[in-house]
Amino acid sequence: MTTTIPVGKDGQQPSTPKSVFITGAGGFIGRALMKRYEALGCEVRGMDLHAVPEASIVAGDITDPSTWAEHARGCDLFIHTAAVVSLAADWPMYRKITVDGTRHALDVAIAGGAQRFVHFSSIAAMGYDYPDGADETSPVAIGSDYLYGVAKGASEHVALAAHAAGEIDVTIIRPGDVYGPGSRAWLIEPLKMAHSGQLILPNNGQGVFTPVFIEDLLDGVMLAAGLDEGRGQIFILWGGEAVSCQEFFTYHWHWAGRSGHPRSLPLKAALALTTGVLKLNRLLGRQDEVTPDTMLMFSRKGAFSTDKPARLLGYQPKVTLEEGMKRSQEWLKAIGELN
Repeated sequence: MTTTIPVGKDGQQPSTPKSVFITGAGGFIGRALMKRYEALGCEVRGMDLHAVPEASIVAGDITDPSTWAEHARGCDLFIHTAAVVSLAADWPMYRKITVDGTRHALDVAIAGGAQRFVHFSSIAAMGYDYPDGADETSPVAIGSDYLYGVAKGASEHVALAAHAAGEIDVTIIRPGDVYGPGSRAWLIEPLKMAHSGQLILPNNGQGVFTPVFIEDLLDGVMLAAGLDEGRGQIFILWGGEAVSCQEFFTYHWHWAGRSGHPRSLPLKAALALTTGVLKLNRLLGRQDEVTPDTMLMFSRKGAFSTDKPARLLGYQPKVTLEEGMKRSQEWLKAIGELN
């Protein structure tokens, strides 16, 4: 299997590492990264909560590297995707896994001889109330709300502090709303909610959604990780085609055999409802992403600048939402989620 290597803005080709190590290698983005680098002929290893021996993924806990650190030794490129992927966790969990876990990953990468550390953050690091056209210089979220984003911003600080101290070259990736074959968060789960009629959007679904197809994201990561221009930098990588939440999730609504658009509530009502649901779920020990922060995320007012990754890396996403959703629908049919 071969794949095309993306080219930088001045025609430069990103360096291809001999070996790559990925934390969170069993997740949507982690798996996609493994396949992309394997297709280039790289030796790829990883860790996740559950081992996949045939894919060279060992079981491990990001907070206790002793069980997996040796597996990372000798890798040139270290990609850190492991984090709490939830808007329903409490701060101690975010702090332990997303923030402190980043320092553990850095220590393993440095001790193992890695030359570049690519840290996966999120556009959530800028909160939900950023201005339209926000870029990499915009403030990160601070405070007791939207804790997923606060933790991502704090994890960036940990990684960039290591870069500033000369411990290892670091690159920060803030992906947009990543979708495509393999996506549970933006394909499988919304489809299930659409089938049950529980897919509800605030404010008539007019919040801004910033999708990026998985293959476009991988191109951006390869450029950022393999070009000198990526060292010490933060890059927001998304598709450049902002849509409303209503437009994005109407695909799922129609796939579920429903007409019209997903149901909606005014934001205040949606926040009150999901606050009650979150309290009940915590009381019952039940995990659910129906949370106030989800409603806030679906009420974002703006998109992001695409200038920096285009200017420094030559990053140009290629897959339109229409094409990406077509490929996504075909995948959902192939795995039996759609008839």
